[in-house]
Amino acid sequence: MPHHERERFLAEPRIGVLGVTDPRGERAPLLVPIWYHYEPGGDVVVQTGREMVKTRLLRAAGRFSLCAQDDNRPYRYVSVEGPIVSVTDPADPELREAMAHRYLDPEEARAYLKATAHQLKEDVTFRMRPQHWRTANFAAFAADFAEQGKSDSAG
Repeated sequence: MPHHERERFLAEPRIGVLGVTDPRGERAPLLVPIWYHYEPGGDVVVQTGREMVKTRLLRAAGRFSLCAQDDNRPYRYVSVEGPIVSVTDPADPELREAMAHRYLDPEEARAYLKATAHQLKEDVTFRMRPQHWRTANFAAFAADFAEQGKSDSAG
């Protein structure tokens, strides 16, 4: 995907899969679905509980990756990896509210924020600066495949 397309894709409200290595090498990388925030040209931002395994691994590794996908045909994904450039502890309440409204309708977001207000004191915000991007857009492949099917059935 071109630069502007991958950034726009990542900025859309998708569930990301966060990946972080175990610096001790005792396990495979941790992969977990997560809400995230991203604006083109900015940092990838995630929030998680201070006592979670992923928080311990994020602090130790100092970097993480995030993959977001569209599993509707034609399939597309964007994967980004980079260093953690800041940690806010406790979590940023304005960002928490923005993410709730990103993923939930307004009424659900209000209810979610009210029900989880105590987590603001327990959560941490991590900001990652994108360094390495991997993308795929299978639209061209799907179009070629469809054309090949038409040619085969016409012949």
